[in-house]
Amino acid sequence: KNGVTSVQFDRPDIQMNKIVVTTLESKFRCYDMRTQHSSDGFSFTSERAHRSTVWISKHLPQNRDIFMTGGGNGGFNIYKYHYPKQRVGKHRHDGAPVGVAGTIELLNSRVISTQPIVSFDWSSDREGLCCMSSLDQTLR
Repeated sequence: KNGVTSVQFDRPDIQMNKIVVTTLESKFRCYDMRTQHSSDGFSFTSERAHRSTVWISKHLPQNRDIFMTGGGNGGFNIYKYHYPKQRVGKHRHDGAPVGVAGTIELLNSRVISTQPIVSFDWSSDREGLCCMSSLDQTLR
């Protein structure tokens, strides 16, 4: 509803699947991009994170179901997306196909800095290895 700060697809080399959108309202949304309803749009799951602006999100290259978010409080959260049993359902009013959003599980949460995390990247060679920078002028 208020101020998108980042948008990221889960993987660039496959058909559209999931997209994470972070906002100024301490929330992020994970959209299922497989099925779009004519009036309701794409299905999504929304989560509150960091108790401050969520500045960035990045999917783990080796596992597109795992992603991180970086917050304005210097927090670093790791989440896992769980697919629903059925990804397509029927709309309650018109019976048209509609997407079904999955669930999101918080795997870990740490405050790493006193300032917002504004840049982040996963290693493409080593699973789980990453680097990030924050506004306290440090690289971690």
